[in-house]
Order: sequence, then structure tokens, then C-alpha cells
Amino acid sequence: MKIILLKDIKGTGKKGEIKEVAEGYARNYLIPRKMAVAATEGNVKALKEQKKREAKRKVQEQKEAEALARKLSDLKVVLSVKAGKGGRLFGSITSKQISQTLKKNHQLNVDKKKIQLNEPIRSLGVTKVPVKLHPEVTATLFVHVVEE
Repeated sequence: MKIILLKDIKGTGKKGEIKEVAEGYARNYLIPRKMAVAATEGNVKALKEQKKREAKRKVQEQKEAEALARKLSDLKVVLSVKAGKGGRLFGSITSKQISQTLKKNHQLNVDKKKIQLNEPIRSLGVTKVPVKLHPEVTATLFVHVVEE
């Protein structure tokens, strides 16, 4: 029996694939548990339409990420903090603080999880910070830490 998988099933296939399986497996296990539907002409057509919409959405997301990456690479985020001798900070600058500053000063909403700091910034000066906006789009943000 031909089915369209609605979920990833180990040993059978991935979501969205059309597979040939035993009729008992499909009728007694996969279909009642909403893991698959019969591969009728209408269901196959709906699957193709869904894949087209998904592809369009992914292209749109990538375009938006690239536009945001251009904006971020032109920006220089300035953070003023208290510092001690030798330019060492009292505390550190985290991705959360960078995200809040972008939102407050530049009206750009960048999730703190997308800002990839290996370790918090603990010294004065300019630091290049990578921001992964999309699996294929990474921007570089310049963070300038100055003393209060």
C-alpha cells in the first residue's frame, strides 16, 4: 500500500515521503496513529502544494536574513560599562546585552541565541561578533565597548 508519511518514522522514512509499505502496517499502525495517510491522488497533490509553499517560505526567510545581515554589518554597537585598571571590565558583556542594545537603540530584533559569542566580552575595545541569522546567512557585528 502506498502512503504519505506525516512524521519521521525510524526504519520507514522521513516526513513527506511517499512509501510502499505492507497493508496491515499501514491500516493497523501508521494511519490510526496519524503517522501517515493513504497516497490518494488528492493527498499527493496536497503534498506537492505544501512542498511548494514551504520552499517559497524558506526563500523568503533567507532574503529577510540577508537584508538584516547587511544592516548589521553596517552597524557599530556601542556599550559603555565600568572598567578597572588595564581596560578590564567589572563583569562582562553577554549576547543578551548586545541583543537588548540592538533592540533599544537600532530597533532591530535579533534573538540572543543567534549572537554567537564563544565567551563573554571582558575587555574594552572593538570586538567582531558573528550573528547566525539563517543556516546559510551569518553577519558580523562590531561591538565597541567603552568606559563609562
